[in-house]
Amino acid sequence: MPPPIKLACLIDDDKVYANLIKKILEIKNLSQNLLLFKNGQEALEYFKALLENLTEQQLPEIILLDLNMPVMDGWEFLNEFTLIKNRFHKKITLYVVSSSIDPRDLERAKSFHMVEDYLIKPIEIKKFQEIFQPQD
Repeated sequence: MPPPIKLACLIDDDKVYANLIKKILEIKNLSQNLLLFKNGQEALEYFKALLENLTEQQLPEIILLDLNMPVMDGWEFLNEFTLIKNRFHKKITLYVVSSSIDPRDLERAKSFHMVEDYLIKPIEIKKFQEIFQPQD
């Protein structure tokens, strides 16, 4: 049986965490492919390039976004992505995934309409299975 998600995206500078997520998705057969970006700038450049080439099949269905990264952090990515997201016709579900338990971060993340949920690291495998079920 094919994975429920064709393409997912992880924006996180922690290589160990990124490899762990990749393994979980493979072992649990949750996503066919995973895009990995080590900061918001790399991810934003990818999405802007898709807009120019109109290749929506290369758009992820799910984005897992860390907040604390070098170059461009998760907050800056959210601000920039908000400006272009509506130009895509495909539904993209975005989760903020952070080790921060600061209630201000939670409130700030939820102030972005595109943020589906704020998840605190480490995420349990059961939670991954829930969020990687197809969204209607």
